[in-house]
Amino acid sequence: MKILREGPVHTLKDLEVAAHLKGDFESSYTSGDNSKVVATDTIKNTINVFAKQHLSEEVERFGLILAEHFLSRYEQVEEADIQILERPWKRLNVNGEPHPHTFAAGSEARMFTGVSCSKAAKAIRSGIRNLIILKSTGSGFENYPKDEFTTLPETADRILATSFSATWTFKEQPDHYGRANEAILSAMLRIFANSYSPSAQTTLFQMGEAALSACPEISGLDLAMPNKHCLLINLAPFGLENKNDVFVPTDEPHGDITATVTRDG
Repeated sequence: MKILREGPVHTLKDLEVAAHLKGDFESSYTSGDNSKVVATDTIKNTINVFAKQHLSEEVERFGLILAEHFLSRYEQVEEADIQILERPWKRLNVNGEPHPHTFAAGSEARMFTGVSCSKAAKAIRSGIRNLIILKSTGSGFENYPKDEFTTLPETADRILATSFSATWTFKEQPDHYGRANEAILSAMLRIFANSYSPSAQTTLFQMGEAALSACPEISGLDLAMPNKHCLLINLAPFGLENKNDVFVPTDEPHGDITATVTRDG
């Protein structure tokens, strides 16, 4: 965790960082030769020192600095892959005003950054992991194949809930990664909230289209929308009609809905 200070106003950057180095390490496995092994202690200390020196609002640039360092410092390293998950902290409101240095833990969702650097190429990916979102109406599921094993009734009005994840790939550097990520996520969530969903698949594709429109610097996205079903409870035995009022939330079984959306060409 690092505190970013702008006068009396503080911002927290709370990260989990993993560094994976690939290259010429065969001798450490086959002949007990440790001369090419980059120690975990060295990697840990490098990340901590670089956090002090380089970590700011844009986590992507921090990941790029780390990857380029390991690639240039060690001749045996042919590729450095940095994976970063960021824990959100929400600024508390006190007396109706945002407090400058007091926070509450946010949701279990994590922003994601992945930077891969080799001597020939660089790739920067960002995204969101496990963002639980739900709309209580504006979703349906109809006209699907049915056979003797189908018990699911058709509906034009249901709860749509998911643990949403998405990863987008930057083909060019934006002016500011944080603002670009915010624009992408906001565009996708507007689609989820405002557009009628005939299926999770349709909504997932529309969210991908919206992301591409929101940020010209990304080339495509991988998206996942696993169902978090809310099953309507049968209250007929108690003489009550349940018109989409009372449900049982359940995680299993569920469908894994995934998509990859890219620009034409």
